[in-house]
Order: sequence, then C-alpha cells, then structure tokens
Amino acid sequence: MATKRPPRKPRRGGPGPSAPDAPAGARVVFRNKRLPRIGAAPRPRAAEGEPNPIPSREELRTFIRNATGRVGKTEIARHFGLSTDQRPALRVLMAELKEEGSIAPVGRRTIRHSANLPDMAALEVFGTDADGDPMARPITWEGSEKPVVYMRPERAGQPALAPGDRVLARITRIGPNKYEGRTFKRIGTGEASRVLGVFSAGMVEPVDRRSRANWIIPPGEENGAEDGELVQAEPIPGGTRERLFGPKPARIVERLGRMDDPKAVSRLVIAAHRIPEEFPEEVVQAAERAQAVPLGSRDDLRDIPLVTIDGEDARDFDDAVFAEPDGEGWRILVAIADVAHYVRPKAPLDREAWHRGNSVYFPDRVVPMLPEALSNGWCSLKPGEDRGCLYVEMRFDGEGEKTGHRFGRGLMRSAARLTYETVQAARDAGEDLELEPGHVARLYGAFAALLAARTRRGTLDLDIAERRVILGPDGKVASIAPRARLDSHRLIEEFMVAANVCAAEELERLHQPCMYRIHDRPSDEKMETLRGFLSGFGFNLPPSDRVRPGDFARILEKTGEMPESRLISETILRGQSQAEYNPENIGHFGLALPRYAHFTSPIRRYADLLVHRALIRGLKLGEDGLTEDEAASMPDTGEHITKTERRAALAERDAVDRYLAAYMADRVGAHFPARVSGVTRFGLFVTLEENGASGIIPMNALPDDQWFHEDAAMRLIGRRTGLSFSLGQEVEVRLSEAVPRTGSLTFQLLQGDPRAGAPRPPPHQPAPPRGRQKITDRKPKPGAARPGKGKRPR
Repeated sequence: MATKRPPRKPRRGGPGPSAPDAPAGARVVFRNKRLPRIGAAPRPRAAEGEPNPIPSREELRTFIRNATGRVGKTEIARHFGLSTDQRPALRVLMAELKEEGSIAPVGRRTIRHSANLPDMAALEVFGTDADGDPMARPITWEGSEKPVVYMRPERAGQPALAPGDRVLARITRIGPNKYEGRTFKRIGTGEASRVLGVFSAGMVEPVDRRSRANWIIPPGEENGAEDGELVQAEPIPGGTRERLFGPKPARIVERLGRMDDPKAVSRLVIAAHRIPEEFPEEVVQAAERAQAVPLGSRDDLRDIPLVTIDGEDARDFDDAVFAEPDGEGWRILVAIADVAHYVRPKAPLDREAWHRGNSVYFPDRVVPMLPEALSNGWCSLKPGEDRGCLYVEMRFDGEGEKTGHRFGRGLMRSAARLTYETVQAARDAGEDLELEPGHVARLYGAFAALLAARTRRGTLDLDIAERRVILGPDGKVASIAPRARLDSHRLIEEFMVAANVCAAEELERLHQPCMYRIHDRPSDEKMETLRGFLSGFGFNLPPSDRVRPGDFARILEKTGEMPESRLISETILRGQSQAEYNPENIGHFGLALPRYAHFTSPIRRYADLLVHRALIRGLKLGEDGLTEDEAASMPDTGEHITKTERRAALAERDAVDRYLAAYMADRVGAHFPARVSGVTRFGLFVTLEENGASGIIPMNALPDDQWFHEDAAMRLIGRRTGLSFSLGQEVEVRLSEAVPRTGSLTFQLLQGDPRAGAPRPPPHQPAPPRGRQKITDRKPKPGAARPGKGKRPR
C-alpha cells in the first residue's frame, strides 16, 4: 500500500529563511519551490516635515497589480507613506482607476487589479504538470493572456481532476499570471474533456507537452486502435482506486491515423487546436455553383497591367498592384478579390467563414476559410482571367505623403503571377520579367516613397526571420531555413498598409461601421520588464505613458551588428501587446497609425470581408453590402475572429515546433552553438543559431552547484563556481532528447567557460534582495515546462 503523504500546511507568502552563505539580500527558495510574496518594497519617504507625493496612476496600478490578493486604502496609504489629509486625493485617484477599468471592487472596502483573478473563480482544467497534477485556466477571461492556476490535490476520496473538468475554486496568487487553486465545488465538464495522444501498449501518451500523465485504456475501450495511432480519448468518470492512485482511465472515441504518416503533424495540430477542417456539404455545393463576375456597372480595369506578387508556394492570389509616376509623386492601384460578391451575409458560405475566422497555414497543407472552388478558383486573381475586384486608387507626393484616394468596384485581368524572388531578381538585374519596360522600376519607385514616409513616422519594424520548413517528396522534413525577407516583401507590405489605412479613413468619412485592426501600447507590467531587460544593454525607455514605437525603432537601429540583436528584437516583440479586431478604434501602436483596418485579404480573413461589405454599403456599390444585423454584432464578431486568429497563430507555431523536433530527432548527440533565450528557476531555454530550434537545459544538466535566480537581471548565478548564465549569452549545447510527439527538445550544456563578466557572489552575506531566489544543490528532474508554465511551488 502506498504511504499516504501528510497534508501540507500552506504558507501565504513572506520571506523564507536565509542561507548564511547566500549573496547579499538573496531570497532563499528551497525545493518546495514556494514563490516569495508578491509586492513592492515600501516607497522611500519624503524629507522630514514634507508630505509624501500622491502616487501617479502608473505607480498605483503597478502596486495593486503586484499585490497578493485584495488591498484597501489603508494598505495603499501605508505603502506610499500618505497622511490622513491625503486620503481624499487618494480616493479620487482610485475612483479614476475604477472608471478606466484598471481596478475592480472586492467587497465593501477592498479592491484588486482587474487583470488579476478574484478570490473565487470558475476554472476549466486543460492539462497536467510534470507530476501529473492538474493545471486550469479561467473559463471566462477578457485579457490577452489567460493566467494559469495550479490546482492543489483533491480531498481524500474525491477523484482527481481531469482535462475538461470545470470547478469553482478558491484562488491564491503566487506569481505574475500564476495562481494556486483549491476546489470548492465541481460544476461540470467543458470542451477540453477529450485527450489527444498516441496509443501504445494499452496507454495513451498525450501529445501536449504540458500533460505529463498517461491515460490507461481498459480492455474493450480501444475502439480498434492499434499501437502507434494518433487517437482522441475520453476520460471515464468514476472514483475507482485506479483513478485515485494510478493512471486515469479513458476510452478511445476517434482514430486519426498513424503517427509515422507524413501528414501526421498537421493532422495532430488541427485536432489539438480544434480547427474546423471539413466543410459542410451545403457550403461546398454553394461554392461550386459560383460563376464568373459580369462587367455590368463595374469599372473596367482589364487594360491596366496589374500583377500579383506572392510566395512561391502560394495557391490563392487575392491582391494585385500597379504603380506609375504622377507628376512629382506616385499613383498606386491596389485591387483585391471581390469575395463579397460570392459570400453573402447569413448564407451558408458566410456562416462557415465566420465560424473559421481565417485560413490556417501548415508546411504540408492549408486549412482555408473558404472552399477551394472560391479560394483557389473564382476569388483567386489568376493571370489572364477576368475577376471581380474592389480596388483603391491612391495618390502620393514625392515624399510618400498621401494626397488622395478613391475606392471602386471593378473587373480586372492580372497581367502576371510573380513571386517575391523573381521580382527582386529582376529589380537587382534591371529587368522587367516580360512586362512593359520600366514596370518593375516603377513599383520600386513608389515603394521607396512610401518607405520614406514610414521611416519618418517612426514605426516598429521587427525584422525577425521566420523559420521555413521544407518538406521532401516523402513528406518528411528535408531542411529548416530562415524565410528570406526581401525588398519585394516590403514593397507589398507598404502597398497593403497604405490600402488598409485608406479603407479605415473611407469608412469614417462615410460614417459606416468599421472592423478596425487595433494595437495597444505595451502594458505597464510588460514595459517594466522591457525597461529592466534593455537597461542591461545600456538602453533607456521613456515613461510608459510617453513611449512611442519610434523609441523601440531607435534601439533596434543601435543594436546593429551586436551579437544580441536578434535576442533584443525577439524580446521587444514578446513585450508588445497583441493586436486585435474591434469596432472601437484606439489606433495601431506598432504602425504608429491613428486608424487602420484590414482590407487586402478577404479570401483568408473574415475581418477583411466585413470591411469590403461596409465599403459596398457606404459607397452604394451593390446590394450585397453590410447588413444592420452584422453592424450590431460587430463587437462579438471582433472578439470571435481575434480568438480564431490567435488559435491559428498558435497552431502554426506548434506545427513548426513539431516538425523541428522530428527533424532534430536524427541528430541526438550532436553539438550546436546557441544563445540563452530564457532564464527560469528550473533551467535555461536556448535557441540554436543554425535553425532557430528552441529547447530547455534543465537544472540537472547545469554544473553541480547551488544556483541563485535573479529574475530582474534574467540570470542564474552559481554560489560555489561563480558561473553565470544570462539572457543572450552564447553557449554550446548537445541535443540529448527530441520528442516529435510533443515538439519538445532537451539539451545538455557544453559551455567551456561561462564565467566572463560574472562576479562570484560573496559568502556569508545576510538577507537577500527581493527577486533573487536560491535553488538548492539537488536539481529538479528533466521535463520542465516552458517559461511561465512551470511546476507550481508547494
């Protein structure tokens, strides 16, 4: 019989014991990994006889966000050293924060930050950690990144929580976006109840790297599955001994094919992220009934040599461009496939497009928003074929400033299907690709003017190379290479940005609803993290409320040839807010634009289709414009298509990670140069210079030492050896494990001498500063999660 573990007495924060030989001010964290209490040190007091200043909005927001649980005016006044006479001013400031939505009341006298979970919340279990304990997320959440709640074990006699279980739980904050939860009441089962994994020897091994525990399939519940098959399994409810103390039982409900099949990776990711793949029959039939667009009252653009410029592997061509001199400036024409002509509001095609939200792109396939008869047929601007379009004619002066624009509905005929590589090669060689003389040069001339205007505007241009997975004839990975970003890519980007701006401006002029593409500035919390990171490289940022995209652009320009330039770019990218769709405009921070809407890709984005319909209604270009019902439901639609876009982005990255792991599986034991891309309490994350693959170096693969984690400095320091590992540091690693099933890579450190510039911590110093945590000599076992998703403290 297994020995019953004694109950653990929870500690609600506060400093732990200090080690006699810890670095000065270091916080000690023993193997139970309890995090320190969240909260800033008290504010320094003003000179004697002078009152302390009232905190700014940003200071008060930061304090409330970092506080553990709820706080009241008393705690705020004590922290900032405010007198009784200053209480009325503090109440006014708190009322302003409440009105802007930064804080929420809890009871009669206390508040919490609106970005923090309340003391009691409804949660859904989505996976398990390395020890098989459940992890959950709030069922409803309005923020950009859902917090993770690490659930405490259930009471004796209660079955363990499984993925998909929903509970009402008491919540305690233990770190940024991390909480600990204890079940108060079970409230049902949600969508995530199915387990996706590989069936082998009567067990299902989950493909989610966050779910470490296997599931047992009792005899008779296999549904004909064979070893090595990818399956969907459903937990079997009940309080059996196996459910309480052993692998949890499940039954196989769907077989998805063998894991060694060439298309297994995309099939797995599609199932894991619940991406709709098969079109309903009525939707397919509606697309196949589509016919050519007649000229009718449309503008005839067929004599204008519009060309499409896309990637080599593109199959749908939804935008075409043309440019010519216009006095001292430029006339640019951007024509977009007229999807609104075929996809009418409330029709089956429209309902399915709304449901999908966007197309999803994998190395071996595309899951389109529209059926192939439209996406690769009537809505694709194929060369030499008449196609309906919405177009915008734009005029710019010699410095790239727009002087006017005009929208219309037309019939066009593409003069050529070009690729980025062929256009760039023609530009470099001074050729015209069988087009009329000067055609390519004119495109680049207009591009130069727009680029100059963008540079003056001061936008955030993060030139981070994407990884391109190249598959061989057998469907396996032949190579992984950075995706080149040429001036031809930038040319199309600038033309599309200009057209999108015009669409937003035109809808505002027409007083029509608009689905804006909005991008907020970085949050205060992310700004503080970025400020601390960049200060380590000698760069400073303005206060959060005055930061501009140009400030980041200047830093990126100064990094130039620095070895850490890619790391700085990636960190700045991670520090940005996520863009979203919303009918309420706040501007686009990254592009430094006051208004912006997606207009140029209606084949693959539902947001663009809505903008087309709004333009058609506002300009009276047909009877297939935006309806009143669509306008009224825009807030809900914006939230929905933002979620589907983020789902697609996660799925695409997930697929690349798994392809990378499959590619690297044959190179286990090989050595690679890498850079430290993450520093955590449970190890280092590294990114290979060769192909951008990322993985973990767990603590037990570091030199034997007692390690101190400095969160603010993003550094690990060894007490005895003085070794130091920090963000951006060059290291040499050996690949020790590659798991294509989960897309995870594990490395061992082969660093020759990482001590340069790392001062040895002095021994026998008293109490540590906040933010430094001691990790004892006995290092955690392999298989730690990604940064921000680690095992909870006990």
